[in-house]
Amino acid sequence: MAQRSFVVKVPCTSSNIGPGFDVLGLSLSMYLELDVEIDASRTEQRAPTLKYSGQGAEEAPLDPYQNLITRVALYVLRVNGHKNFPTGVSIHVKNDVPFGRGLGSSGAAVVAGLLLGNELGECGIDHDRLLDYALMIERHPDNVTAALIGGFVGSYLLELQGKDAETTKVPLSEVLPEYPSDASEAWGRDPPTPPHGIGHYIRFGWAKEIKVIAIVPHFEVLTAEARRVLPKSYSSHDLVFNLQRLAVLTTSLARSPPDVNLIFQAMQDRVHQPYRKHLIPGLPRILASVTPTSHPGLLGICLSGAGPTILALATDNLDQIASTICDEFRKENITCDVKFLDVIEQGAEVIRS
Repeated sequence: MAQRSFVVKVPCTSSNIGPGFDVLGLSLSMYLELDVEIDASRTEQRAPTLKYSGQGAEEAPLDPYQNLITRVALYVLRVNGHKNFPTGVSIHVKNDVPFGRGLGSSGAAVVAGLLLGNELGECGIDHDRLLDYALMIERHPDNVTAALIGGFVGSYLLELQGKDAETTKVPLSEVLPEYPSDASEAWGRDPPTPPHGIGHYIRFGWAKEIKVIAIVPHFEVLTAEARRVLPKSYSSHDLVFNLQRLAVLTTSLARSPPDVNLIFQAMQDRVHQPYRKHLIPGLPRILASVTPTSHPGLLGICLSGAGPTILALATDNLDQIASTICDEFRKENITCDVKFLDVIEQGAEVIRS
């Protein structure tokens, strides 16, 4: 077919979710979309053209050999025997996911690139296998799993052995090399093929009454900095504290009607939030003062990913809860956006015209 078009649609995600550090992910109703058109008759156009609108449009690179989405797509293509992009590809990126705010923007870009490459190369790779590709690029499974699979998920990495273990340790610079702007079909050596079963996941239930409020402050927290402040070791007391609550939380969020006290206590954390509080002005005060007692309808509150976005789970009084948290940030001279979101069961998808 000389001409065809399709849309890649990837949800934003929240990770960690209280005690679920590097384990839990949540797929939410805010999206990164790619509108893709292919005109194979345009043989003079060797590289895709990129256009951006929405969040991050001013800072996103338009060179397809530098842009994360298209570099990931090229990785999929090259692993599956295609040395470069097909000719005549035009991509309009429509992004609603804010960069650097703890809502899985990089994970969404990686997953969008995986589906783009899979579709451009007509590779026929299913979502479970695409997760292996994702974990070669994004070495933490929570965000990419939620974006790819959808819903409320728990995930982990396997302890691989031998050659498979070595492959997963290949530097990202070899998985996604820095291509020159005039990259040709002969560029570089073939990238590593992902081993099968790098990670596994399970989908949990989610009670229909539970809504999600994302309070998005107008500043970024770099993931690298948020990782750097974490300790190298933890006390057994703090680890048991989180494990106990994690075991309860994954079941309690599926029960209808939700048990307010059970969920609120189960969303407490001692593994990452205490160490990141100085990166997010007002966070200790917000976590301590916004409770089900002060705000009926609230179920729980936590950092989204590495922050600075605050995630509040609630059944009622959503506007009041959001307003209070925004007021607390305003005391620190920080303005916020508020997003009222749903947990969605549909993960990343390709919609063909």
